[in-house]
Amino acid sequence: MRHRFLRPLLLAATAALALSACATATPYGPAGYGSRYGYSEQRVDADRFRVSFSGNSVTSREQVEMALLLRAAEVTLESGADWFSTVQRATERDVRYMATMDPWYGGYAPYWGPSWRYYRGGAWSPWGWGGPYGYGGYGGDVREIDRYEATTEIIVGHGAKPAGDPNAFDAREVVQNLGPRLPRPTPAG
Repeated sequence: MRHRFLRPLLLAATAALALSACATATPYGPAGYGSRYGYSEQRVDADRFRVSFSGNSVTSREQVEMALLLRAAEVTLESGADWFSTVQRATERDVRYMATMDPWYGGYAPYWGPSWRYYRGGAWSPWGWGGPYGYGGYGGDVREIDRYEATTEIIVGHGAKPAGDPNAFDAREVVQNLGPRLPRPTPAG
């Protein structure tokens, strides 16, 4: 009988620890090294690059798009250029649904919670409506999890950025304006 009550507590504690590990936005840094989140780039041509940034479920769309522009500006400066123009820019949204069970509301402990001894189908039942798990299913919650990934192809150039091109950015200005706004990885130590 004692294990029946400890199991839900241990499961809830494990779930809380797992969720707290993901409770921070993706820091601005390269993807890889144990994480698929962060930025990556690939040289396509002498003056063309493909840049992407992928965020975790806590990273907002705005942060992902800012990180993409920041990395495009850094790639531009690293290649010796002064400005970049985005050619194809897209942000994809990955939606997933996560169901969590509430162990005290008819999930793991059917005797605890409102499902105890409810009337079902013409006879009294200690299991409540719909079976041993509450009102026809597990007690719990379903929540939507959004993840964003932004990609772009950039063309880099030298000198002043083209006037009148709304997709052209001065790389130094982008680094100056967006760099301080994005969270950086904390050093391991």
